[in-house]
Amino acid sequence: MNRDDLAALDSADPLALLRELFTLPEGMVYLDGNSLGALPRATAQRLHDVVTREWGEGLIGSWNTSDWISLPRRVGDKIARLVGAGPGEVVVADSTSVNLYKVLAAALSVAAEDAPDRRLVVSERSNFPTDLYVAGRLCAERGYELVAVDAPADIEALLPGAAVLMLTQVGYRTGRLHDMTAVTRQAHDHGVLTVWDLCHSAGALPVDLTAAGADYAVGCGYKYLNGGPGSPAYLWVRPGLADRFEQPISGWMGHAAPFEMSPDYRPAEGIGRYLSGTPSVLGIAALECGVDTLLAADEHGGLEAVRAKSLALTRLLADLVEQRLPGVFTVESPRADDERGSQVSLSCPEGAFAVVQALIARGVIGDFRAGGEEGPDILRFGVTPLYTRYVDVWDAVEQLSQVMESGEWREERFATRGAVT
Repeated sequence: MNRDDLAALDSADPLALLRELFTLPEGMVYLDGNSLGALPRATAQRLHDVVTREWGEGLIGSWNTSDWISLPRRVGDKIARLVGAGPGEVVVADSTSVNLYKVLAAALSVAAEDAPDRRLVVSERSNFPTDLYVAGRLCAERGYELVAVDAPADIEALLPGAAVLMLTQVGYRTGRLHDMTAVTRQAHDHGVLTVWDLCHSAGALPVDLTAAGADYAVGCGYKYLNGGPGSPAYLWVRPGLADRFEQPISGWMGHAAPFEMSPDYRPAEGIGRYLSGTPSVLGIAALECGVDTLLAADEHGGLEAVRAKSLALTRLLADLVEQRLPGVFTVESPRADDERGSQVSLSCPEGAFAVVQALIARGVIGDFRAGGEEGPDILRFGVTPLYTRYVDVWDAVEQLSQVMESGEWREERFATRGAVT
C-alpha cells in the first residue's frame, strides 16, 4: 500500500464531504480531536449572530424571543441521538467534573437506600484523573471507599461489596474500549449501579445507553462533539432513576418553577432537576454547531460509518508504525477492533514528549500524556473520522519516521514544556 492507494480510499469515502464542515489549517495533519475537536465552519457565524443580534439587539428579551432558556434541553435532545437516549433525557450543563459529582452523588443516595451495607465505589486506576479526584472526595464525605483496580479483570471480585461502578467507556491513555452492555449487565447482576464517562467515546463510535441498561452517564462537548474549548458538558440518567435524586448543587435552574423565586427549593421533575445555574448561552450555541456536524453523518451512513472509518484509520496507523518503525515504538492501544476506541497510543523508551513536539513543528498535531505508575509516557493520536483522511495517517507516519531517523527530537527546543502538555 502506498499514498496513492490511500488517496483512492479517501475518494471513495462516504464521509469525505463532511470534512468541508470544518475549518482546518492548510498543510496541517490534525490528530488531536480526542483532546479538542476542530472548528466547525458554522460556529463563527452562529456566535456572531448570538452576540450581535440576539444579545446586542434582543438583550434580555432573547431569553424568550430566541429561546435561550431551552438551550440545555434542546441541545441535550440532539446529543441524546448520539448516545442512545430518548427525548428529554439529556441536559447540557456545567463541566464534566461538576456533572460527575452530581450523578455520583445521585447514585450513592440511591445505593444508600437500596443497599446500605455496600460501601465501595469501584473504578480503574487508569481512569481520567478528575473522575478519581471527584469520586475520592465524595466518597470521603459520604463514608464510602474508592477502590481503583489495575485491570478490568480485577473488577468482578469487588462487585459483591460495591455500591457503584464508575468507568470511562474509552480510556484516555490507551484508547481501550469497555463493552458497556456486558459490563453493565455484570454490575447489575451484583446489584451495582453504573456511572459511565463518555468523553472519549460519544461522537467517535455508536453509544447506546438505553440498550446497555446503563444508569448514569456524563460527557464533555469539546472533543468529538466539536463544541470548542471549555464547551459545556452534558449528563444523562436512566428515566426510572431521574427523580431519585437530591441535588447537591441546588441552584435555581433545577427548581420546578425557577421564576417563582420561592425561598424554598422544590426540584423539577426528571432530568431538569440536574440543572443548577444559568446556562452558558454562548457555550451551548457553539456546542450545538459541533453536535450538528455529527448529526450530518446520518445522511452518509451515520455513526456506524463513523465507527467503520475510525477502525480502519486506527488500524492503518498502528500497522504503518509497526512496519516502518519496528522496535522504535510500542503500540499501547488494543489491536482488536472491538477493544479500541478512536485513538492510537504509542510508547518509546525515551523522549515521548520531545517526539510529539518535533512532530508538531512539522505540522502533525498529536499530544503527550505522562506515565508513571499507570504505565509509560505515551504519544496519542486521535482520529476524528469526520475530517481525518487516510492520507493524513500516511503523512503523519512519514513525518514520524523522519523525526526519528534524523534524531531532531533530541534538539533542546523540543524539551521545553508549556503549562499545558
